[in-house]
Amino acid sequence: MRKSLLALALFLSALPGHSQKNVQTHVFRTEGDHFTLDGKPFQVISGELHYARIPREYWHARLKMARAMGLNTIATYVFWNIHEPTPGHFDFSGNNDLAAFIKAAQDEGLYVLLRAGPYSCAEWEFGGFPAWLLKDPRVAHALRTNDPAFIAPAEHWINRLAAETTPLLLAHGGPILAVQVENEYGNFGSETAYMQHMLKIFQSTGWKDSTLYTVDPSKALARGSLPGILAGVNFGTGRAEPALATLAALRPGQPLFATEYWPGWFDLFGHPHETRPTPPQLQDIDYVLSHNGSINIYMFHGGTSFGLMAGASASTGNYRGNVTSYDYDAPLDEAGRPTPKFFAYRDTILKATHETPLPIPPENPIIAIPPFTLSAGPSIWFQMSRISKSDFPLTMEQVNQAYGYILYKTVLPEAVDHQPLVIDPVHDYAQIYLQPAAAIPQTARLDGPTLVGTLDRHYNQTTIALTAKKGDNLYILVENTGRLNSTKHMRDEWKGIRSATLAGKPLTGWDISTSSNLPNHALAGMDYRHPEQGPHLSTGTFNLTTLGDTFLDISTLGKGLLWINGHPLGRFWNIGPQQTLYLPAPWLKKGRNEVVAFDLFPATIPPILLGRTKPILDGPTPTYADDPERKTKEDPNAEFGPRLAPAAAPKPPTP
Repeated sequence: MRKSLLALALFLSALPGHSQKNVQTHVFRTEGDHFTLDGKPFQVISGELHYARIPREYWHARLKMARAMGLNTIATYVFWNIHEPTPGHFDFSGNNDLAAFIKAAQDEGLYVLLRAGPYSCAEWEFGGFPAWLLKDPRVAHALRTNDPAFIAPAEHWINRLAAETTPLLLAHGGPILAVQVENEYGNFGSETAYMQHMLKIFQSTGWKDSTLYTVDPSKALARGSLPGILAGVNFGTGRAEPALATLAALRPGQPLFATEYWPGWFDLFGHPHETRPTPPQLQDIDYVLSHNGSINIYMFHGGTSFGLMAGASASTGNYRGNVTSYDYDAPLDEAGRPTPKFFAYRDTILKATHETPLPIPPENPIIAIPPFTLSAGPSIWFQMSRISKSDFPLTMEQVNQAYGYILYKTVLPEAVDHQPLVIDPVHDYAQIYLQPAAAIPQTARLDGPTLVGTLDRHYNQTTIALTAKKGDNLYILVENTGRLNSTKHMRDEWKGIRSATLAGKPLTGWDISTSSNLPNHALAGMDYRHPEQGPHLSTGTFNLTTLGDTFLDISTLGKGLLWINGHPLGRFWNIGPQQTLYLPAPWLKKGRNEVVAFDLFPATIPPILLGRTKPILDGPTPTYADDPERKTKEDPNAEFGPRLAPAAAPKPPTP
């Protein structure tokens, strides 16, 4: 057996791709004020796209588009939370197969910038950190510091990631040009010892054979960069000249590297859709390239924060969840189709590189799906599994839940008449229910508790007036709408509630249940009276003879989650601006397709869905009068660049 294995190994080593003689290695270096590749001057012309935001079946198609726009490199973040969902258990399979994505880029003639973290941001859930870091308060409050409580799990992760990607460095025949240390740390803090320790960890891995670099917005460059390590600058529309000047002043003689150039911006629930004007962007790109600089366009293709991976922001001055779409007004839209910005960018890039335009790859077909109805199914009250009892409420993290919904139940110790129920704070959206003490189990099963109010973190709501009898059941259903992905407030991004008082007295004696079973449930054979009046699951089906991408119109739904054939499309919320969810063809099948929605409050009963050939990302949002917390960023000197005035809000689509 040993001889047979040895013979097989020798045979494989002789095949192309296995022999060291056939591995083509390259050398990427910083030489004075420019980069070199194999000793020749080289400009990095990169576009960012994230493998986790693209169905694996479409990786090659998106990468071909990047090459067709004139890019020679792509950049990607690595999101720690999808690869280590629980401590010590790693997943690099399926859509998480980072090595396969990097190899796909190489197959398409592209180099790679590996944005290793451990922190990402990216409007991704918790900035890419796994939620389990929040279970231990010491670890939570040590995030992105030199405290061993954070350094230990971060180093364990970095070592695992380095082992996964080191064989793909240029020095070993792979496409990885450079590896990024941390991310925009100057926006977060100024603990030099932390960044130096992080660099030391990186240099102790196989990444020591690669170019290492840091990135920060221009205002934070001095705080986040490291002596002797390549530094890059991030900025938006109209900011090329001052941003590069700031970098040049901080690092005279170093290559000019625009490590994030923002052609668009992200969307938040309840805020107008964000877009950015193209003409000043062309001037920016031309300025960078004509000054011998390198650039990474963030994003070249935004994609979709499928499932529960959209994060949250406090950029408006208040907590706001990010929508599911990460279209970003990028050159390649959410479905991978070139936009007018794509062609304008391509012309500007090719003018600088003098390359011959490549053919534009064919677009994936887009299909319409006729209207279909969702039928109400099981109520949420019988999809939550009780997992613990506690004197005081426990957070999601404390009961080992990362995402979704958590349900708290207690029995009121005394009657109250219009007394304040205070939950301060709520993370993030709570529905408050009462159920009479006299309700027998069967009646409770049929009717369920009664909604008496909601508390929304988006508006800093913490209090409702409650009238109830002694012995009534109080239910508090809480949704995790996404963890903040930036600022030091991330350290307090636990989800659920931690305390509740009624008439000034603490409520105790809680049953705590989770939504970990959603949407795995029994849909048939269950008899509920009007379950659509409360949080519930509903289902619908449609049949297809031809497959293609589509945009599922969810404007008749309220607030919740949606799955297609078991694939989680993402969150929806009828406060806008997003009214369609991108549905990729690989998740569809010929014949019968099943839709499952969990909805806290459908906008229309029964909900009617349909597939559109164009997305609706700029639907109506609350007016300023209705939304006093909303602030706008119209400052033309803001680092993210001036935005276009939002289009007039369209009428809600009717099926």
